[in-house]
Amino acid sequence: MSFINILLLLIASIVFCVLGFIAGWIVKRKTSEDKISSADTIAKKMIADAEKLVEAKKKEVIIEAKEELYKAKNQFEAETKERRIEIQNLEKRLVLREENIDKKVDFLEQKEKERRTRENELLQKEKLLKDKDDQLNKMIEEGRVKLEKISGLTTESAKKMLLEMLEQQARHDAAAIIKRIEDEAKEEAEKKAKKIISLAIQRCAIDHTVESTVSVVPLPNEEMKGRVIGREGRNIRAIEAATGIDVIVDDTPEAVVLSGFDMVRREIARISLERLISDGRIHPTRIEEVIERVKSEVEEKIKETGERTVLDMGLSGIHPELVRLIGRLKYRTSYGQNILQHSIEVAQIAGMLAGELGLDAVMFKRAGLLHDIGKALDHEIEGTHPQIGADLVKKYKESPRVISAVGDHHGDDPVRTIDAIIIQAADSISGARPGARRESLETYIKRLEKLENIAESFTGVKKSFAIQAGREIRIMVEHTEINDPQALQLAKDIAKRIEEEVEYPGQVKVTVIREMRASEYAK
Repeated sequence: MSFINILLLLIASIVFCVLGFIAGWIVKRKTSEDKISSADTIAKKMIADAEKLVEAKKKEVIIEAKEELYKAKNQFEAETKERRIEIQNLEKRLVLREENIDKKVDFLEQKEKERRTRENELLQKEKLLKDKDDQLNKMIEEGRVKLEKISGLTTESAKKMLLEMLEQQARHDAAAIIKRIEDEAKEEAEKKAKKIISLAIQRCAIDHTVESTVSVVPLPNEEMKGRVIGREGRNIRAIEAATGIDVIVDDTPEAVVLSGFDMVRREIARISLERLISDGRIHPTRIEEVIERVKSEVEEKIKETGERTVLDMGLSGIHPELVRLIGRLKYRTSYGQNILQHSIEVAQIAGMLAGELGLDAVMFKRAGLLHDIGKALDHEIEGTHPQIGADLVKKYKESPRVISAVGDHHGDDPVRTIDAIIIQAADSISGARPGARRESLETYIKRLEKLENIAESFTGVKKSFAIQAGREIRIMVEHTEINDPQALQLAKDIAKRIEEEVEYPGQVKVTVIREMRASEYAK
């Protein structure tokens, strides 16, 4: 290849390179211009959107400002209105106050005028009274001089005679006054005693539950009776031998009756039988096991009852054996009255009586709670329950006053102490108040029959009915034989007859009913 060809080839290469560079520059410039144009369009669009957004925000701000202004305006108007109402109310109150002040000023002025008028009247009356007093003194002096002339006695002699007469009259009046004071003192003492007793009864409110000598154990079905009886009655014999309580299985549906006077044993038998029925395994060995377990539980319950009673009464230092016997009184009754409840009531009443008399209330509460402690063992030890109780409290180191009160609360000792008298009074109050003790059913029925028989023995009585446990008797009479005045007299006569022939607690209301009935038929 020649030099010229090489030079031409080199020039051509340079030319091609220059042309390629120029073509590339032209293409790049065109691309840049397109990008600039596109960016300018986008920028203009963004500016337009921004202006729109600014305009929208501006409108929102204007709207919010208007709303705030409206709210502020409404609030200002409401506060202004309230302030205006308050100002009006204040103006009204001020006007009323001014009117009241004016009225008071007028009233005070009127009172002042009246006071001055009364002062003037009093001054005039005082002057008039002074004049009359001078006149009266003058008349008395003149009368005294005339009396001395007429009687021939000097002033000193007349004074002496008058004093002697007054002394005699004073002695007579003094004797009458002394007699009246003595009568009033006796009457007041009786009222005070009645008040103390009534307060003691009123403050004490213990519910009495009437216990009987039988307990009824319900059975789930009639078949259970045969299981309780056992083969040839061996289960019943086992229960009776272990508890000392009679088990009666009669025609009473789905029930077994436990009979016995010892309430502790009856309670043991009842709980044991209920557990045996619930368990279903009833045979002599099982019966003995259950009864022994229940005995322990009942003894623990007795102990807890005694401790709780002593704690409730606020007493301390009582021997644990006495505490156990107190709990045992829960299962002891007398005339239907629970002895534990009776002892608590006696303790409270005795404490109240002692408090009213200024004595040691705690000691009397202690004696009242223990006064019937002998009844817990009177079926085991010979002697009266006061003697047994006195020996027990003496054995367990109670004070001599408590021993005396317990041993003599029925008045067996001719030498009475105030301790025994108060306990006896509390015991009588607890036992004698209506409803405390129960009379026998036979006596109750006889009294009802006697009331009805007395009423029906009078002429004109058609029928009589004793109601409300004998506290009222209603008598129906023949209206043709008894008129209204006779009915009133009949009620009085029957009431008087009942008072004479019947013994009863409280009072009996006699009601005579006279009724005429007229009937006719419309045909």
